[in-house]
Amino acid sequence: MNLLTEPIGVSHYLIVGAIMFVTGALCMATKRNALGVLMGIELVLNGANVNFVAFGSEYLRPGAVSMGLDGQLIALFVIVLAAAEAAVALAIVLNFYNNHSSVDVDKADELKG
Repeated sequence: MNLLTEPIGVSHYLIVGAIMFVTGALCMATKRNALGVLMGIELVLNGANVNFVAFGSEYLRPGAVSMGLDGQLIALFVIVLAAAEAAVALAIVLNFYNNHSSVDVDKADELKG
């Protein structure tokens, strides 16, 4: 079974979602810029959204019982959550930039005990 020759199905979407998730996790772990970390978080959330939609689609799994619109509704909820997270995180980054003249996350050591 070769994924390149068979019709597009759930496995293709799961691979794309996994690649997005791992890329986002690597971005969060390696970036020193706060905006790069935020982009990594968005990639992780979008990778999960691709998987939710793939599992919820009746067109990708012919003959299987579909979850209905559950996958799409969860993905929509995650998109709303990501928008709220981005707004709050950007406000925090702007406040951090006003205080430190940089968005380097290594300079955020004021709360160390």
